Amino acid sequence: MKVSHMAEHIIGSEIIKLASEIKSRKAAGEHIFNLTIGDFNPDIFPIPVEFKEEIIRAYGEGITNYPASNGMAELRDAVSDYLNRTQGLAYEPDNILISSGARPLIFATYLTLIDPGDTIIFPVPSWNNNHYTHISGANPIMVHTNPEDNFMPSAEVLAPHVKGATLVALCSPLNPTGTVFSKEQLAGICELILEENNRRGPDEKPLYLLFDQIYSNLTYGETQHVDPVSLYPEMRAYTIFIDGMSKAFAATGVRVGWGFGPEHVIRKMRSILSHAGTWSPKAEQVAASRYLSNKVQVDAYLVQIREQLNARLLGFYEGINQLKAKGFAVDAISPQAALYLTVKFDLVGMKRVDGTSLDTHADVHRYLIDEAKVALVPFGAFGAEDSPWYRLSVGTARLEEIPQVIQQLGDAIGKLAAVPASMG
Repeated sequence: MKVSHMAEHIIGSEIIKLASEIKSRKAAGEHIFNLTIGDFNPDIFPIPVEFKEEIIRAYGEGITNYPASNGMAELRDAVSDYLNRTQGLAYEPDNILISSGARPLIFATYLTLIDPGDTIIFPVPSWNNNHYTHISGANPIMVHTNPEDNFMPSAEVLAPHVKGATLVALCSPLNPTGTVFSKEQLAGICELILEENNRRGPDEKPLYLLFDQIYSNLTYGETQHVDPVSLYPEMRAYTIFIDGMSKAFAATGVRVGWGFGPEHVIRKMRSILSHAGTWSPKAEQVAASRYLSNKVQVDAYLVQIREQLNARLLGFYEGINQLKAKGFAVDAISPQAALYLTVKFDLVGMKRVDGTSLDTHADVHRYLIDEAKVALVPFGAFGAEDSPWYRLSVGTARLEEIPQVIQQLGDAIGKLAAVPASMG
């Protein structure tokens, strides 16, 4: 039977596929440290107690029918206040759209702005832009980034591609790297977009910016989150923000997300999602509005979760550097934000104890799972093919387990290093 060209050639989530494999192996009794999925173990990172109580209260009040298609008015009011309080962004409730997490909002942004054949620019590695581009029938321009730049794109690498493009899709803090734009980096990109839009005629579609800031409240140390509209108010006409509660409040399964931007774009996104029915549950929306309005509770929870995530990121970062100091071909980028650490295992060409070679990065990935019993996500799952870099997610990690993970990685790599050259 035939299906659409899009459906025939779409690829399912590589991360979910990998996580499912690891889950099955663990269920069969294998002890693997699963550091793959960008999720939280609720036993370690529960949602805020007050938020949970508000959800229970809302269901107790019988709030179980359809929500408003653009989100409950009280939640859009609360989000408007929250954005103003946390980022100084002044967006009215009519500029805000509520949905069941960030994914439907990104999907709706693509469908609202993109015609088949339009050009979309996005960096690699980055999360899912390749798949959304495929779904919308667009032409992808994948801009490769470098570890020296913390895998963040610059205006210089984007500039050759903006003429005729419809959308630049960016994320900061970035999934998968946990790194962020500096003020100077993002300002240069904003200037590029504004210059391109000033060049275009009134009948041309603008060059829009999709700016995913779902991890914006999870920054550490001296790291500061910056956004396009705070840097250049003129960017307000071209920027669609993606945000929500999933990550900063460990509420991935609660499904409360919001997008905001130019009202005419948000209105069309609302129409698209109204046909998909991707609403956040009404009780959760009412609960979120009540919870977000309590600044003291929100701020206290954010301080706590930042401390816990940063402790884990630093633990793994220090552990990888200990292996590096022993001469192993590993590396890591100092943690900046989100729940991800960027780590490198440059082991292609090394040999196992049985004399067989790790010929590809896929071989290395499989070796880390099978021998070290540690599961990470290779950057190949984020569009960066043939890369020795990996995403390490700490949302399911216990602090006391980190030394064991590092020990097992060191033991596995040490076996490769210990193979006599005569076996080559």
